[in-house]
Amino acid sequence: MKIALLAPLPSEQNGIADYADAWRRALENEGVSVVSPLGGLPLASNALELSWQMQNVDWRRFDLVHAELGGGRCGEFMALEWLARHQPELRLTATVHDPERLVWRPPGLPRRLPRPLGQAAALLAAPLTLARERRLARRLTRLVTLTTIGAERLARRMRLPDGRVFHIAHGNCEIPAQPLPALPPQGPLRLLYFGYIYQGKGIEDVLDALALLQEEPDTRDRVRLTLAGGVAPDVAFGRSGSYLESLRQQAILLGLHRDMLEWRPDLPAAEIPGLIQANHAMVLPYRESWKLALLGRMCGASGALSWAVACGRGVVCSDARALAEEASFGNGAVYARGDSAALARTLSGLLRQPERLRQHSEQARSLGRERAWPRVATQFLQLFQTALRERAHG
Repeated sequence: MKIALLAPLPSEQNGIADYADAWRRALENEGVSVVSPLGGLPLASNALELSWQMQNVDWRRFDLVHAELGGGRCGEFMALEWLARHQPELRLTATVHDPERLVWRPPGLPRRLPRPLGQAAALLAAPLTLARERRLARRLTRLVTLTTIGAERLARRMRLPDGRVFHIAHGNCEIPAQPLPALPPQGPLRLLYFGYIYQGKGIEDVLDALALLQEEPDTRDRVRLTLAGGVAPDVAFGRSGSYLESLRQQAILLGLHRDMLEWRPDLPAAEIPGLIQANHAMVLPYRESWKLALLGRMCGASGALSWAVACGRGVVCSDARALAEEASFGNGAVYARGDSAALARTLSGLLRQPERLRQHSEQARSLGRERAWPRVATQFLQLFQTALRERAHG
């Protein structure tokens, strides 16, 4: 089987590029040929440039084309539209990372527009964009989401029949298990925020929660937090300066002791498993934008949570996106998004009942075995084989 992959790939700094790279390697290990037909070049968001890129590829070489959709990108969406028009016999599939929509913003909208103008344009054009998304969705042979709620909402919003949208969980690496650090009260509760560090991730709520814990005698000085992950310049810096520096200033204003926090921006990939396993749990305080909520609900999986599962560590997460579903397997605790007092109460509960950390870890380890990339790759391979048999019989 030969698959053309339309997706961002490293060295782009985003979660979908990381996912696509791991997905490609997992499929190749199953004997599938996965090719990036454009040589890794970013897809143009201008229709004329994109058409030129697409015409320079012999698409007849491939059994099917698979795209990774999401992250505010339009190129992959427009490429699928082009293929639906110009290669109608080709099987088209996609993993939708931000259901319940395919693309969210008007395809072709310049990304360099001032933020308020871009948001206004997306809102005003939403009915037309949605109609365009539904038209493409009907043309796709299979759509995959990484969460169950995402599959349900995408099928409903795109008005697709049963059997078109499938849920395949986010794959994870196979990482040898390591014991938890000493549980409280023998040691502090060690928390890790891991992921791309930029506004909207709710990191401020964690700092606020730590300050609240400092006010109580039985929780004071009993929590340590490490903030680690990528700091891409295009999302970490803006007119107001460095977001990372603003977090440091917030910690100082809240009176958090220096030894409570460790900063590990731009963490090398080789150090990720060891750092995660040096902590008791990963904290994922994501928020949801009310502006995006006007267009739909983002209910995709978290790549950071997938790392926690792979490393056998539980999570403490907000109920934003589909995190509650991802922590519903006994592998974590959930609190109301944006509520730092609720987060502080959740952490206080773990300090009082540290055995829950061990239970979360054991469930995460079990989930990690189920979601190891070889098993996930087999699920995708079976899905593609079914799609190709339908073409052969139909």
